[in-house]
Amino acid sequence: MINIHSIETFGTHEGPGLRFVIFVQGCNYRCLYCHNPDSQETGVAGKNYSVGGLVKMIEKNIPYFSQSGGVTISGGEPLLQAKEITGLFKRLRKNNIHTALDTNGSILNKEIKNLLKYTDLVLLDLKQIDPTWHEKITGAPFAEYIPALKFADYLEAQNIPFWIRYVLVPGYTDQSECLNQTAQCLSRYKYLERIEILPYHSMGEYKYGELGIEYKLKNVEPPTAEKIQKAKRILGKSGKKVVVR
Repeated sequence: MINIHSIETFGTHEGPGLRFVIFVQGCNYRCLYCHNPDSQETGVAGKNYSVGGLVKMIEKNIPYFSQSGGVTISGGEPLLQAKEITGLFKRLRKNNIHTALDTNGSILNKEIKNLLKYTDLVLLDLKQIDPTWHEKITGAPFAEYIPALKFADYLEAQNIPFWIRYVLVPGYTDQSECLNQTAQCLSRYKYLERIEILPYHSMGEYKYGELGIEYKLKNVEPPTAEKIQKAKRILGKSGKKVVVR
């Protein structure tokens, strides 16, 4: 059974083409800008779906996403339910349905490596390349190497295509030195197909009030068009395609 927060049947921003998007319940990060804070807690009421039940739902939607789209697992954090998602992705591969995994890349073990064998594309969320800022944003301490980069190294070694997703938050992720360092680091990945810039927005702020959680970015404004273009220009130094979402 897979514990699911919600399902979107016509996703247009979670991978190539039209996507059947499954948002799982539970996450090991507490990102300051998370617009689905209600999906963070593990072991709470989402809705449990069997792999077979999900496959039937997906098959009904095949005429809509056809050959150009597919299925994306997002979150929450899918890696927390890797074993169950592996079962789903195996079934989808047998049906020639494209699979994408949207993840923060914070866990890499035998179970997750097995999941990646059945994953066609990884949407890898890089929060910040600077360790201190990464911890401020995610609330997750670690050693010296950003977990998402370790994950990217593994994807590269296994020839697995991936996209980098980067939320641009004024004062938190838009520092020129960090963006330049990010571009330099990402330039080495042959299987990195594109970098997506996701400009920060506060549309999920009301959910924090409903959950009784302090929204720590309430005084942060969305990035200006100038700041977005600056970030796009700097990240473009990586030699990769950069897209603003």
